[in-house]
Amino acid sequence: MIKKCTFLLLSGVLIFCSGMTHAQNMNPYVMLEDVATTTFSRIKKERQLIEADPELLRKVMEEELLPYVDYNFSALKVLGKHYKKVPREKIPEYIRVFRSYLITTYALAMAYYDGQDVEFQPVREVTDERTVTVRAVVKEPGRPDINLAFKLRKNKKTNEWKAYDMVAEGISLLSSKQSEFQSILRKDGIQKVIDLMNNTISRPINIDSAKKES
Repeated sequence: MIKKCTFLLLSGVLIFCSGMTHAQNMNPYVMLEDVATTTFSRIKKERQLIEADPELLRKVMEEELLPYVDYNFSALKVLGKHYKKVPREKIPEYIRVFRSYLITTYALAMAYYDGQDVEFQPVREVTDERTVTVRAVVKEPGRPDINLAFKLRKNKKTNEWKAYDMVAEGISLLSSKQSEFQSILRKDGIQKVIDLMNNTISRPINIDSAKKES
């Protein structure tokens, strides 16, 4: 069986990948569904290439997902109260590595993709809100439904909606990374966090292993 945390992350990628072509001034509820067909059609179209070279999943995630995730905001939120203690000159490197870390994390999760379905909550009008939560359910035969919530924020300068956190079955991806990195930041500092993320980034994408675990 796929480990629960990995499957929850995959579920989140399904939603993130199903969003976000025209983020500016677009209803975020509509946005999260807008690109589903394009993204997964691409994965299906390139399936043979991906199976031959799973590293292509990184490219798919970078091109289809990352432009619509507010990774700068997420990266700084993960630092939490330790942000002020991080040397200013290390922040750009940390954000750059965090970006690659997200690409790798989502690519690793997508290795488990096997046609799961997603049902979104009904669309509602958004007026003056700067943040919204969009809820969805991931369905797969033989598995319990997974309840998801996606947090999006509207950039004050660009008016673009971007996702910054995913909550799967009550577990926030942002909060879990905060918890994971808190003690490391306190004991060893930002460089240790960067090194740990780089270690994950260096992991190969392995579709065969994912299939065996599923």
